[in-house]
Amino acid sequence: MSIMQVSRKIDYALRAVIHLANEEANDRACSVAEIAERERVPRQFLEKIVQMLIHDGLVRSRRGPHGGYVLARPAEQVTFRHVIEAVEGPISLNVCVGEHADCSLLGTCGMERVWREGQRRVMELFENTTIADVRKPRVPRAATPPLNASVAGASKAQL
Repeated sequence: MSIMQVSRKIDYALRAVIHLANEEANDRACSVAEIAERERVPRQFLEKIVQMLIHDGLVRSRRGPHGGYVLARPAEQVTFRHVIEAVEGPISLNVCVGEHADCSLLGTCGMERVWREGQRRVMELFENTTIADVRKPRVPRAATPPLNASVAGASKAQL
């Protein structure tokens, strides 16, 4: 196993939020059971993650016969950083960088420059990648040709 690895909690939280983003256009709420099954996430673990996402204002519950969970704001306004920090707290590549730098060698270590640059790049990526950027692409209805269009075009070409 590699040392620098995204936790399962982060992976599952992102999958859940992306799932909700995919349903956003249909204005459809999803149950934890549905998300867990479709995203192959343990249901009990996902329930805890969803509560964290609700607490941080990224997800909200919808009551009623078609109730469940939806994004609390548009997918274009939710970044990877938002989701990651909602479930794990502040992102820090190493103890010497991030919000609360804590290292006895701070300022004297040759690696500090590399860690700071790595932190900057990671944060830039997570801050600039929205959930909308990674959800399933929507195909506009007008852009999809009718099923018989290719057949009709081929018939005309053959005549």
